[in-house]
Amino acid sequence: MRRDNQSSMSEFLLLGLHIHREQQGMFFTLFLGMYLITVLGNLLIILLIRLHPHLHTPMYFFLSHLALTDVSFSSVTVPKMLMYMQTQDQSIPYAACVTQTFFFLFLGCTDNLLLAVMAYDRYVAICHPLCYTIIMREELSLCLLAGSWLLSCADALIHTLLMAKLSFCDNIIPHFFCDLAALLKLSCSDTSLNEMVLFTAGAVVFFFPLTGILVSYCHIGFSILRVPSTKGIFKALSTCGSHLSVVSLFYGTIVALYFSSSSGQSHDKNIIASVMYTVVTPMLNPFIYSLRNRDMKLALGILFRNHNLFAK
Repeated sequence: MRRDNQSSMSEFLLLGLHIHREQQGMFFTLFLGMYLITVLGNLLIILLIRLHPHLHTPMYFFLSHLALTDVSFSSVTVPKMLMYMQTQDQSIPYAACVTQTFFFLFLGCTDNLLLAVMAYDRYVAICHPLCYTIIMREELSLCLLAGSWLLSCADALIHTLLMAKLSFCDNIIPHFFCDLAALLKLSCSDTSLNEMVLFTAGAVVFFFPLTGILVSYCHIGFSILRVPSTKGIFKALSTCGSHLSVVSLFYGTIVALYFSSSSGQSHDKNIIASVMYTVVTPMLNPFIYSLRNRDMKLALGILFRNHNLFAK
């Protein structure tokens, strides 16, 4: 289906995942289970942090907002994908597509910035432990959080407004959500400005936080090497292990997604990388923080013990 201009483009068609009809029931169950685990796992993290006073620290304050962002990020794409798999209706209205693009960019960028903020928090906690409560006071934590949300909103809004001015010659999106890069390829307008902004802003929101994380962990590494006792080293590593695992998973999937889309690899590999980024990573984060974090395991144990007491 062709369209001459944006005003007549009332909807797009999402090709979605290339799944055989006889396998759709199995994949629907799989993705539904993964989405429910994502929602319940991240909401459990938020609940634990809210309920237990010993988790009322800057690190867990940022973690609760990271969990909220992960739930929202997954909810932008997965419910629509499940609906398309169940109803076989692949259409999405133009306004809904633009809205999905905005929130996908907004929440993905927020995730990125929050990981950098959490790395700075770990840097202060390990490298300047005596000044930690003075530096990471509540006002600074709120400013860092608000800055992450505002910068992400501005970045997503710029891309969305530029995209809204484009005319589209085709409405078939070879993806399971309204991906900005895929939408630009459908445009019959000049997209040079969009591509320049996408490249520039993408480099800024990717490399600046990543640089901050790397610099923070370099300082942490040097501080750990100066610790004389093995117990002190283990304690320092235990406070960073969960965050470092999540950072590796997050940036690893982004790098895989970038190379799968830019190196001329198959469309299926690009889809798989996108599934890892939008579905698998938000699902695994609660497991990483609950299984590798002593404070979270303690809070979880207290919650289950209290539940058993009430059950009796």
